[in-house]
Amino acid sequence: MFQLTLRRRGISDQAVLRTMEEVPREAFVAAGDRSHAYRDSALGIACGQTISQPFVVAYMTEQLQLQKHYKVLEIGTGSGYQAAVLSRLCAHVLTIERYRTLADTARDRLEALGYFNIEVMLGDGFQIPPGAGDFDRIIVTAAMEQIPEKLLERLLPGGILIAPVGPHHGSQTLVRVTRTDSGFERKELVDVRFVPALPGIAREL
Repeated sequence: MFQLTLRRRGISDQAVLRTMEEVPREAFVAAGDRSHAYRDSALGIACGQTISQPFVVAYMTEQLQLQKHYKVLEIGTGSGYQAAVLSRLCAHVLTIERYRTLADTARDRLEALGYFNIEVMLGDGFQIPPGAGDFDRIIVTAAMEQIPEKLLERLLPGGILIAPVGPHHGSQTLVRVTRTDSGFERKELVDVRFVPALPGIAREL
């Protein structure tokens, strides 16, 4: 039923559908929400953040057009669910989280579940460490009012970035940016609603 729901909403990539079935979403939600884990809605997690609804996770993943050898950057680890999905479709995921509680919990959860090609970093998603290198794909799981130029510059040639762009309070538009030989091509996809992407590392939590 879970896969059928995603198919009905337009997800057609077989690898993405299979991965969504294989990753145990109930392990990434709060204990009290486990009975609702596969409902197609966002759920609250610690630090005032959310785990995105399954369709949005599947849609963003599909739009990235992942390949097995890719290196992927995720900004906004949250529960670690999106990173877990990505990790089954690429070589390595670096995921950055500004809340220490979320970063530590996600790291422990992912290791316990056997997702060993994911690196969880406590950090500022607006200031990617130079030593992290460049990426085939970048996914932002919190709303940015605009995509920073220095984030786009971390895309390898032919790379794709997906991010919700728009005001922090209200709806945003999911935007896909592709790095080409002549610059960056931008395409608006669907309207979404995400928690804000904020600079810096959270002082508490």
